Amino acid sequence: MSGADDGKAPPAGGYLGKNENAGTLFGVGLGPGAPDLITLRAARLIAGAAVVAYPALAGGASLARSIAAGLISATAREIVIDVPMTPARAPAQAAYDTGAAAIAAELAQGRDVVCLCEGDPFFYGSFMYLFTRLSPRFAVQVVPGVTSVSAAAACAGLPLVARDERLEMLPGTLSDAVLAAAIGAADTVAILKVGRHLPRIRAVVAGLGLTGRAIYVERATMAGQVIVPLADAPDDAPYFSLILIAKGADPWL
Repeated sequence: MSGADDGKAPPAGGYLGKNENAGTLFGVGLGPGAPDLITLRAARLIAGAAVVAYPALAGGASLARSIAAGLISATAREIVIDVPMTPARAPAQAAYDTGAAAIAAELAQGRDVVCLCEGDPFFYGSFMYLFTRLSPRFAVQVVPGVTSVSAAAACAGLPLVARDERLEMLPGTLSDAVLAAAIGAADTVAILKVGRHLPRIRAVVAGLGLTGRAIYVERATMAGQVIVPLADAPDDAPYFSLILIAKGADPWL
């Protein structure tokens, strides 16, 4: 097995696999976007990788690769997983099937593969789809990354939870009724997957009387970062946007 990292972590806590002669798949979290928020372990693995895999918008560029571009060796073999952004699940699942097959071919030859993932691999991360397909057959190690929620809170200067407060993380794709109930029951809320759902989410938050405690964060730590009160957020929100609602904290305004 080739060594993508001389200082590999021991095979406990996140190391799964059955084929000892095969390479190891490393799911590497890149953090929220700023290259200098990549962890030391992730940077070491990426810099030493002979094979690097990453998702990309079908026919477009890869944000994951752009974050790690300064670390990828010029001689590394790159596996691009073209993932279509469509509401239908089948095209994306087919893309992950194809990507997993390409990665498996490298692993079967005893070569380690470092797979890049924006944010954290196990927090709404695309790597989970590859993990499900490959972990029954190959050794897998996961390197955590800074999540978008942590990054957004830090950039906004908003403490999330303290003492016995509860933090609820919700996808914005949930129905209005489910969102309202979950927001109402928590002390602090992070709403992800906002995008085109922003006008609807904003109406739910307003209905709960929490607009004054809601912050909209777009592209946290990246170029073009936006941090504004939810009331001032644009209706046309990008995929990389979220909303933070901290009921127990002093209003940020």
